[in-house]
Amino acid sequence: MGLELFRIDDRLIHGQVVVGWGQPLDVGFVVLVDDEVAASEWEQELYRMGVPPDMDVFFESVESAARALPTYVADPRPGILLTGDVDTMCRLVAATDSITCVNVGGIHHRAGRTERMRYVFLAPEEEAALVALSKRGVDVSAQDLPSSRPVPLASVLDGSSRA
Repeated sequence: MGLELFRIDDRLIHGQVVVGWGQPLDVGFVVLVDDEVAASEWEQELYRMGVPPDMDVFFESVESAARALPTYVADPRPGILLTGDVDTMCRLVAATDSITCVNVGGIHHRAGRTERMRYVFLAPEEEAALVALSKRGVDVSAQDLPSSRPVPLASVLDGSSRA
């Protein structure tokens, strides 16, 4: 089974990921890719508290995640890989050729971002980075929960997903 979902979500590990995605996919592990969190035992412990005891959590930098990706892909349990921002996912995709699908989950409002969907706000440089991923052959779509239909990147960016 291995990694079932490569998700960008600025909240990283939270209820929507653990319950909303984790339960339907029967997730056995989560890989959180964030250079700062990977270097902070304190932050790692906070994120560990957000998952059930039977779910493993692995903390990786972009560099270590790229090296360890084959191991996660080969894991017999279903897993989720999370990054907290578009840039981190783009750096990971650039470091490996095994990521073919990226789910844009929650990217929330902040200065310089435009609402594209109720849960996706993007700055121009984030939009350009996602388009570059798509041009590289990565299937990029937005989807908040597995019960929702995936919205292709083009529909997210042209506003037709908000109809």
